[in-house]
Amino acid sequence: MGPHLKAWLAAIAAEAGSVVVVPGGGPFADAVRVAQGSMGFDDGAAHDMALMAMAQFGRALQGLDPLFRLAGSRSAIFRALKNSAVPVWSPEPMARGAALPESWDLTSDSLAAWLAGALSADQLAIVKHGRFVEAAYDVDDLVAQGVVDRLFPHYLRQSRVRAWLTASTDSAAFAEGLRRKAFPEILG
Repeated sequence: MGPHLKAWLAAIAAEAGSVVVVPGGGPFADAVRVAQGSMGFDDGAAHDMALMAMAQFGRALQGLDPLFRLAGSRSAIFRALKNSAVPVWSPEPMARGAALPESWDLTSDSLAAWLAGALSADQLAIVKHGRFVEAAYDVDDLVAQGVVDRLFPHYLRQSRVRAWLTASTDSAAFAEGLRRKAFPEILG
């Protein structure tokens, strides 16, 4: 989200009580990739560290807005929603208990789709860098273009959630897009 972070936080906070944030790992995950390359530890360690990176980025978001609350379980997520807050998912407890693949093929994209299924959510908005002008995108094409990770199609299909794609520069249209389902749809 880079220079658009504060605008996104404001747009998401406006939807407090109705949205859950699944943070990427951001610069913390980038550090894990670099460290794995230089130190050579296995993908299992990198996976655990990437989950922690997502939690670290989530904690940073919480530090930027008091409406954002770290939540590591279904009950904590639903409690935050009930209290009109914005749960920011800390994936470690739930993801580790789910026996998910431990590789870079599973990123916050797939984890968001998996969580949407676990929460019985009805929609999922994926925020990515890029410009998305089509009405719909095929999920396998998005994988081929490197927009989403390789396991995302599996978890999207498994979750049975309706997924939308929005650009990281599009925070102003976020709330309206959620209400009208006006984002480009990801077809799986």
